[in-house]
Amino acid sequence: MPGSILRLESATTDVIVRTHPFAEILYWGPHIHNFCPEDAGIFDRPLPNSGLDVDAPLTLMAEVSNGLFGSPGIEGHRQGLDGSPLFTTTEATQYEQKLIITSEDRQAGLRLYSEMELDNSGVLNVRHGLTNLRPEPWQVDRLAVTLPVAERAKEVMAFHGRWIHEFQPHRLTLEHNSFVLENRRGRTSHEHFPALITGSPAFSEMQGEVWGVHLAWSGNHRLRAGVKTDGRRYLQAEALYLPGEMALTEGEILWTPQLFASYSAQGLNGMSQQFHSYLREKIIHFPANKPRPLHLNTWEGIYFDHDPNYIMRMADEAAALGVERFIVDDGWFKGRNDDCAALGDWYVDKKKYPDGLMPLIQHVKSLGMEFGIWVEPEMVNPDSDLYRAHPDWVLSLPGYKTLTGRHQYVLNLSIPQAFDYLLERMSWLLGEHPVDYVKWDMNRVLVQPGHKGKAAANAQTRLFYRLVDALIERFPHVEFEACASGGGRIDYEVLKRSHRFWASDNNDALERNTIQRGMSYLFPPEITGAHIGSDCCHATDRQHTIAFRGLTALFGHMGLELDPVAVSEQEREGYRKYALLYKQWRELIHHGLYWRVDMPDATTMVQGVVSDDRQKGLFLVSQLAMPDYSLTSPLRFPGLDTNARYQITMLDPSTLPLIGKGGHTMHKLPAWTLTPQTASGEWLQKAGLILPVLDPESAILIGLQRL
Repeated sequence: MPGSILRLESATTDVIVRTHPFAEILYWGPHIHNFCPEDAGIFDRPLPNSGLDVDAPLTLMAEVSNGLFGSPGIEGHRQGLDGSPLFTTTEATQYEQKLIITSEDRQAGLRLYSEMELDNSGVLNVRHGLTNLRPEPWQVDRLAVTLPVAERAKEVMAFHGRWIHEFQPHRLTLEHNSFVLENRRGRTSHEHFPALITGSPAFSEMQGEVWGVHLAWSGNHRLRAGVKTDGRRYLQAEALYLPGEMALTEGEILWTPQLFASYSAQGLNGMSQQFHSYLREKIIHFPANKPRPLHLNTWEGIYFDHDPNYIMRMADEAAALGVERFIVDDGWFKGRNDDCAALGDWYVDKKKYPDGLMPLIQHVKSLGMEFGIWVEPEMVNPDSDLYRAHPDWVLSLPGYKTLTGRHQYVLNLSIPQAFDYLLERMSWLLGEHPVDYVKWDMNRVLVQPGHKGKAAANAQTRLFYRLVDALIERFPHVEFEACASGGGRIDYEVLKRSHRFWASDNNDALERNTIQRGMSYLFPPEITGAHIGSDCCHATDRQHTIAFRGLTALFGHMGLELDPVAVSEQEREGYRKYALLYKQWRELIHHGLYWRVDMPDATTMVQGVVSDDRQKGLFLVSQLAMPDYSLTSPLRFPGLDTNARYQITMLDPSTLPLIGKGGHTMHKLPAWTLTPQTASGEWLQKAGLILPVLDPESAILIGLQRL
């Protein structure tokens, strides 16, 4: 019946839903310009041989009760009863591009609310809410969001990783069964970032159809790309509940995390640009409308060795380099001389800071810089006054040995006194000191997270949100950075209450190229913390030129992580240079359209940004390893105005191998690297630009200006 066919539409994407008798997404794909609800009638499926005598729709809940036999979107029971729910639509209401569907299973005593909203960017936002209608609790084992994708979406892309090696993409061809990504570490995790991308065969940065989803949740999760035996395909995402963790009392409602989804007919770039646009418009909200300030973080410069007089000298040097925000990392609070003690004792260390933090803060601000500070509120060391006073505040299960990680336990935020203590101490820190910025860390995973003998991982995540929300309400001017041993807690839900992610504890420029590229699929540059480290990387012991380090950090929210007092004058001059370059280009990098460019040789990585009006562009070419070929393929620039002409400029000539291996000489370089040249946007986009042959682990920066 046409009245039950509803459409959500944007300029690029349509979502068409049949609401009755069951809620089912019939279509999610490119925008249909001449849509007619009656057309959905030709989408009725035949019945497969040797199957049921009725159709099995892939509903919003993917219930097995309909004879679907795939991974259901809901599993649970009421003491063994009401364990096979089947929801029938009772109401469907559309408000512009938002659809709210209410469904019920009166036999099981459950009500389901489904919300879908398609943004102008093309991003689809979906969540479900489940309510128990009876006095007896209903145990929720699983509650997921399921989205159908086209049968031609046969390739799957996901991300793996570990500490100092986050956001590593991998791909597979999925012909049958399922690919499952599962995380039980109690935070978003380095290992299993909650996103899946599926697409047409050989989809790439610049071409192919892709359907991408991200679960906005900072805890345990499960994502699935599935293929049914009848050929239908779907993506599914959910918060993962531990046994007995989630039971609904009468009238209580449980919402799934939001699932953000994008369809693109222009490859991975189109998907990323939709996600970036959505985040910039709807989720990223900085306290002040200003350029993203250049950071200096003290961690790799001094670690726990805090001497306020020396740190003031660091601040002097940082200001001279052009730093705009100075962050004091771990080591400022009582008894914190290494990573074995003092977490939880959030009081200034009087031995290190006899006059408190104010003299240092005032000195930093007198130099024209903002002041930031590091905290790790969710953790406690066994060797701390807090633990000695309240050992019962640890997140654990009774009867088992509590495991430490990085010599620390996790505080149980479900204990009101523990939650209130952290809120009070963080409020003291931010209320009694003019702090502009907080780096909020989380350096361990959750093992047997329990409260009163029951699993409490889900509650711990939600209470973390509540704690940060309370601090933002009290101190709306403060920016928060989300860090978890680097990139262990990066997702859209934590982004709603933070303003920057620390992508990785690895400042190695070679590693950072792949880490930051992986992160760019879902996140724009302005929230990606990217630091220039010392000439010898602390994480890998690898050495790189200041040019390679500086250019790699440029395409993010740039900072320095080192001791500016102890470096050579040559290094210091390099920091000044790239600080100035960052300030010159950050407006474009943080607001323009971001592109990744396919290159035939995987050792050459290209990324760039083009302004919305296509007046200018900035592209970084990074040579990660020895090229496969003796000449580099031409670079074809995306996003330009094909009817305009552009001036092409080599922005950092010092990075060129003028005299290098194999007898490189100046006349062997392309002319545009020595003197600015002009070309049409159409030529640059279709034929491209000849690149110089670069040495491994080096980079060049290309500027484009419309004439």
